[in-house]
Amino acid sequence: MARARSRPLIGVTLDSEEPGGYSNLPWYAVRRNYMEAVARAGGLPVALGHEAGLAGACLDALDGVVVTGGAFDLDPALFGAAQRHDTVVTKDRRTRFEWDLAEGALRRDMPVFGICGGQQLLNVVLGGTLIQHIPDAVPGCLEHEQRNPRTEAGHGVAVKEGTRLRRIVGADALAVNSAHHQAAERVGEKVVVNALAPDGVIEGIEHPDHRFCLGVQWHPEYHVSEGDRLLFDAFLEACRA
Repeated sequence: MARARSRPLIGVTLDSEEPGGYSNLPWYAVRRNYMEAVARAGGLPVALGHEAGLAGACLDALDGVVVTGGAFDLDPALFGAAQRHDTVVTKDRRTRFEWDLAEGALRRDMPVFGICGGQQLLNVVLGGTLIQHIPDAVPGCLEHEQRNPRTEAGHGVAVKEGTRLRRIVGADALAVNSAHHQAAERVGEKVVVNALAPDGVIEGIEHPDHRFCLGVQWHPEYHVSEGDRLLFDAFLEACRA
């Protein structure tokens, strides 16, 4: 485990894109508000590229990990699915690195915070499965890919009593933004579902046996509610422990 610091060093995973747009060569990207949310909570954010075999070396230097979201999906084969939905788009190099990073952090009992796609990866690493496309799997579902700006709430979630999430946010409901077409389906052994959307879709998970192992399906880096800020504060507090 990395040594204690006044500002814990927090690894923030990057997204990756093929040539085009920003660069004629493959490039990494991360939204500024991920880094700003970590910094405002007292951390020192550092960006993590997807270098094969270096997840362990990254963890040697870090105090905590944020696994970010992105416009892509996990390969359904990773959670034992026999078929792949037509909407599934993967970024296998990124997923391999983030899997190794999350698995290694949990093995070290290092705090891990999964956001949107990061929560989905965390759920699968912990032995769970995913809904590959919510509109096809949940009759009468909400619009989980909201049309209004991500800086606004898309729907509410019910926060389960007795969970770490409930203790952190101090509320039984939160207004959240929503930008996903997949979600956790079955959770792994000992994993606790801590938040649900009104249509029953899982919006948050945690594992009580780890120092901080928590994922949310929304994007708290936008600070849509006070609960979002409290989540980053609690994560950084765990990274200082």
